[in-house]
Amino acid sequence: MNPKTLSDMRKSYELAELDDAHLKNTPRAFFEQWLDEALKAKIPEPTAMTLATVDSHLRPSTRIVLLKGLESEGLIFYTNYQSRKGQELAGNPHAALQFHWVELERTVRIEGLIEKTSEAMSDEYFHSRPRGSQIGAWASPQSQVLQSRELLHAEVSRLERLYANQTIPRPEHWGGYRLIPSVWEFWQGRPSRLHDRVRYQKSINSAPTAWTIERLGP
Repeated sequence: MNPKTLSDMRKSYELAELDDAHLKNTPRAFFEQWLDEALKAKIPEPTAMTLATVDSHLRPSTRIVLLKGLESEGLIFYTNYQSRKGQELAGNPHAALQFHWVELERTVRIEGLIEKTSEAMSDEYFHSRPRGSQIGAWASPQSQVLQSRELLHAEVSRLERLYANQTIPRPEHWGGYRLIPSVWEFWQGRPSRLHDRVRYQKSINSAPTAWTIERLGP
């Protein structure tokens, strides 16, 4: 592709606006409203979110994970604890999430601290997954060098024989994380790049559930 073609690409954002009257007292309530609208709009993968972590050399990395729970305390996702993201979170629990709902011209950014969910919670979700996904959690050495696809399939076959006709236990290296937000930012595309940006930030020296709401320059 000609680089000039990329620089000439333009999109005008016209679908909606984010007025102060639309805001909720808490970011979670506002996020639930936007998520519900994304679900009703039947956009592809509305629960997909980018997870950003930082390694011990302060080098950032991102990947897509899926939102699997929304609690008063935070947002839940599940993964391999020995993966790159798991190792980076073990060393630095500060992380960020971002939802990008292209069809609605919206993004939501969330910053906060990560903690593991309880083993009971991880067990419950693990056993709700399709059996093939449970086998996959055992078979995949996530983020490690894989010598061949054939070896991965061979391990899947071995595990299928091993756990035939019985409950598959959850691997100790696989489970849930909870991101506890300290900052939420809601972005709504607007014409002429004059986008709406609203930030909810945990209030300092105030009630634990209090939030400062600020409008940011686009």
